Amino acid sequence: MITLEICCYGAECALIAEKCGADRIELCSSPAEGGLTPSYGCLKQTKDTIKIPVHPIVRPRGGDFCYSDSEFETIKHDVKFIRQLGFPGVVYGILNREGHIDIPRMRILKALSGDMAITFHRAFDMCISPKQAYVQLTELGVARILTSGQQQNAECGLPLLKELNALSSKTPNGPIIMAGAGVKLSNLQKFIDAGLPEVHTSAGRVMPSTMNYRKAGVTMSSNMEMDEFTHYCVDSDVVEAMKNLLAITNND
Repeated sequence: MITLEICCYGAECALIAEKCGADRIELCSSPAEGGLTPSYGCLKQTKDTIKIPVHPIVRPRGGDFCYSDSEFETIKHDVKFIRQLGFPGVVYGILNREGHIDIPRMRILKALSGDMAITFHRAFDMCISPKQAYVQLTELGVARILTSGQQQNAECGLPLLKELNALSSKTPNGPIIMAGAGVKLSNLQKFIDAGLPEVHTSAGRVMPSTMNYRKAGVTMSSNMEMDEFTHYCVDSDVVEAMKNLLAITNND
């Protein structure tokens, strides 16, 4: 059975994804940053309303995955809090300055995570040696690795994704390889054909604001090219279509 994980930027998006057949949700904030830790309100509302597994991301800022001591303290607090709320899984990843998995800090987070399933996110795609990283994450007991195969998108990274998936199938208790970044309905069949057990997608679209009055010349972002009167949301039709395609494959 191929698992469909939907990246959701808020409780409302998570509800749409669940209704349209998602198997699991990665809960984030800030799509422009590539996904940051969601707020308490978002975590609580999603936990109270969504029945399928929800795995919140813990990422205190955008940019690289090498964190200061202060940032690491924030990560630890967030992991503990997410565990206290009762989520079944959590998503994080830490590298050191040389581009290797930060083993000492990952061990600390693993202990704080308790029995939550850990997804090591796309920090994996920024590490210097994916094969070595895979072995280290196996030893750490990570449940899955979200990766684009160290390419800008997962379609370009299919060769490495296939290698890692083959390694996973031969490794007792090895992390599941979940393809993510640029996975969409138009190329989903390629990941099915490659034998990937899980796929991750935002399946999103830009939604127009419901505002009638729109103040010209004022923006809340330092990026002046951003449109303040749109926001990102899960596309229900896309999620449903992707799930239907996976269901056909699962039944074959």
